[in-house]
Amino acid sequence: MFKFIKNDLPASVVVFFVALPLCLGIALASGAPLFSGLIAGIVGGVIVGALSGSKIGVSGPAAGLAAIVLTAIGALGGYENFLVAVVLGGVIQLIFGVLKAGVIGYYFPSSVIKGMLTGIGIIIILKQIPHFFGYDPDPEGDWAFFQVDGENTFSEILGTINNISPGATLVAIIGLAILLLWDKVLSKKGKIFQLIQGPLVAVAIGIIFYIITQGHETLSISKDHLVSVPIPEDASSFLAQFSFPNFGAITNPEIWVTAFTIALVASLETLLCVEATDKLDPHKNVTPTNRELLAQGTGNIISGMIGGLPITQVIVRSSANIQSGGRTKLSAIIHGFLLLISVILIPRLLNMIPLSVLAAVLFIVGFKLAKPTLFKKMYNLGWKQFVPFIVTVVGIVFTDLLVGIGLGLGVGIVVILLKSYQNSHFLHIEDKSNGKHKIKMTLAEEVTFFNKGAILKELDSLPQDTYLELDLLKTRYLDNDIIEILEDFAFKAKERNIDIKLVSKRGVVENPTSFVEFFESRPKSELSLS
Repeated sequence: MFKFIKNDLPASVVVFFVALPLCLGIALASGAPLFSGLIAGIVGGVIVGALSGSKIGVSGPAAGLAAIVLTAIGALGGYENFLVAVVLGGVIQLIFGVLKAGVIGYYFPSSVIKGMLTGIGIIIILKQIPHFFGYDPDPEGDWAFFQVDGENTFSEILGTINNISPGATLVAIIGLAILLLWDKVLSKKGKIFQLIQGPLVAVAIGIIFYIITQGHETLSISKDHLVSVPIPEDASSFLAQFSFPNFGAITNPEIWVTAFTIALVASLETLLCVEATDKLDPHKNVTPTNRELLAQGTGNIISGMIGGLPITQVIVRSSANIQSGGRTKLSAIIHGFLLLISVILIPRLLNMIPLSVLAAVLFIVGFKLAKPTLFKKMYNLGWKQFVPFIVTVVGIVFTDLLVGIGLGLGVGIVVILLKSYQNSHFLHIEDKSNGKHKIKMTLAEEVTFFNKGAILKELDSLPQDTYLELDLLKTRYLDNDIIEILEDFAFKAKERNIDIKLVSKRGVVENPTSFVEFFESRPKSELSLS
């Protein structure tokens, strides 16, 4: 596991700087103690990172669960009661893993997964614009389009125009320039620039800038636009930040409903993230999904037991890990330890980091997820790929992650139905023979009830005085619905003077009296029947 430490160590530093404000912001948006987000980040890194089979996935508190957490804390009568639901949700995830439910993630089309990554990339950029210019009164975790204060993503950006902070903006521009210089030029110049990552230098410059501009009338950065880590005075005050579940409330049915909701949503987000990160991984590692559910379940049990938020694998942190060169799970584990060490030893130093510098880091992450060239590539693949892709992107940007994916999946299913409708058969029309139109209809390898409409329309449109050759030589599966359509057509064919020639592996039958009897008499090895 230490073979790629030179890659994993600098990657873990980048993930740490991305994760730190997200952990705090998601806790704030969830209406939970700030420290609960850090607990979830630490457990997600150290525990889930160690147990997971993913080499590049990073887990922690997820913005997608913030609304559920916010509602549940109030409905369940307090944070300690909510923690019981987190623990039970983890147990349910363990059951999902034992039942091998991880296979669900493989049934999402590639176009939807790419749309998910692109949509998240666009959201990252849009949500960081206010931070980049030193203005955003909302919590960092407020990632939905419609925000908790009544604003939306675009109105928040427009509000930034009249509230630009010169100091925060200047240091963000400097940080962005450093990141681009490091990525495009310096990283190729020597090993020292690969070991010391651009984000670390940008953050260091941000802290120095904040210190030397304190008290400056124009360039000083206000404290509300700095990282805000809880600062314990001593060991006892540090330990006092942990909360513990009130298992006396376990008999409350609402806790079980909340637990199942957390388990279902967290598992689905994790499986989708696993699918997405495996596609991003340049080394094409494949994550064992059932093991991932077991790891996430264990992580949620531990997080809930010590006062942490629910955990999922998270695409923002995972993509930052991939883009920074992370190779093994060690980068996720180290990032968890960095969170733990930093909140214990250097919370005051962390609270000097401008959010605008971290916004610059996330700009790079977002752009790499939502490159303009990807839109062109998906468009060139044709509408069957582009439409589910763009619907997923728009859905995620204007609603939330799961709704956007659901919309994209729905469109993807419609596309599959259309393709199935179009590909059920092939029709070949020949010249008249003996005064009749000679038409050959070749059925596809698999013909299901999805194809009913297309085949029924084709048969009904056949003209009178037709000689129809029905070719089933390649057909391996024929749905009973299709057999019934053929049965009805055979009856009508006599009235329209249509002769039918049925060609199959068993032989040739002229004007079969009953399609149902013919198919029922056939060997199962020749044609599967529904």
